[in-house]
Amino acid sequence: MSTIKPIFLLADSQLLFWREEEGTLFLDRARKLLEEDEPGRSPKAAYLGASNGDAPEFYDLFVAAMGEIGIVDCRMIPSDPQPEDRTFLDEADLILLAGGDVERGWDVFERTGLREAITQRYYAGALLFGVSAGAVQLGIKGWTGDEKLFDTFRLVPFVIDVHEEPSWARLSQIVPRAGEHARGFGIPTGGGALYHADHSVEPIRQPLVEMAREEEGVRQALLLPGQTSEASEEERGTFSPEVQEILDLRPN
Repeated sequence: MSTIKPIFLLADSQLLFWREEEGTLFLDRARKLLEEDEPGRSPKAAYLGASNGDAPEFYDLFVAAMGEIGIVDCRMIPSDPQPEDRTFLDEADLILLAGGDVERGWDVFERTGLREAITQRYYAGALLFGVSAGAVQLGIKGWTGDEKLFDTFRLVPFVIDVHEEPSWARLSQIVPRAGEHARGFGIPTGGGALYHADHSVEPIRQPLVEMAREEEGVRQALLLPGQTSEASEEERGTFSPEVQEILDLRPN
């Protein structure tokens, strides 16, 4: 079975085309991770635009970004997936959850069974990207327009919020409501984070705002690029029953 890979959490689409200081594309990191499994094989990349109503212009951005790293076998998985869409998703090596409305996209994932399919692909070794709303959905909580909370994928054991700088007022309000040991990360515009299989969080391009619930209130700190932050044992235990079932079925 393929190794579980980092989860890419992006505030917006900027990092899909960003070059690091030495001139290499940030997405080259994703291509290298895919090459580790089967060098020379042509990967499949799936795009899920449920959160933005399957707007074609955002899928076009995805195709362009994949082309920059030599991935040409791409497919949009629509909000009403057909059997051939599900087959492609079940074989996808890279899956991107697009931005838009967190609740709108999550309702589609729940209604269609895509939630389970995406989770299973992650534990089978697929590389997950979440952009904006997609990044939020990969964390432990989403929210409605009036900020009622609901459980999401919980593959990243933190509350994730994006491009709400400088105050991060929403994140500071949601973290205390998300659970006894809840912690959250705010990803600013143009920035991103990698959640690694060892439970560490790595900022990309921009500092992350880290918030943690404590007895005296919410503690806030900055996590700078080059630093990492690890999940506690309590946070690692935030997986949903569906995810835990998949974990229990994995061979040791």
